[in-house]
Amino acid sequence: MENPFESGHIKNYVLLYASVVVIMVLFFIASTLFHDVKKVPKKVFDANVTHKSKQHATPIEEHNTTKKFKLLQHAY
Repeated sequence: MENPFESGHIKNYVLLYASVVVIMVLFFIASTLFHDVKKVPKKVFDANVTHKSKQHATPIEEHNTTKKFKLLQHAY
């Protein structure tokens, strides 16, 4: 394998690296130019709440006494 510094191929590697950097910069510029940022209105909440929350008056339903699964007698 030849040394790229001695054979003159280093110029190709530098050009490749520079072209990749230029393409990345162009994509960054294009994304910032064409990206429309929408302004979202700020939400303000009332900190002085005077009403109380209603508690549920419905009775809790009783569960069936029969079980769907049977437990093992010994833990393994």
